[in-house]
Amino acid sequence: MICLVFRDYRGNRAALFDGIEEGGIRAASSYSSHEIDEHDNDNALDGLQDRVSILKRGNDMDASRGILSGTMDRFKML
Repeated sequence: MICLVFRDYRGNRAALFDGIEEGGIRAASSYSSHEIDEHDNDNALDGLQDRVSILKRGNDMDASRGILSGTMDRFKML
């Protein structure tokens, strides 16, 4: 069960970048450069920070899996 959840998590990591390539953190075209809606800007930044923290957490999980698999290989050799 845990492996299935982890597999789904890794599969959805690419979806975290949706909208960034398309300029998801850009001001809407209806605004001039002097009339950027600060509330929308703050929401976009919060969303980006959430995505970054999830991706960092995933990288930490990958690193710990590598360490644990190396440890298991050493135990098997004994």
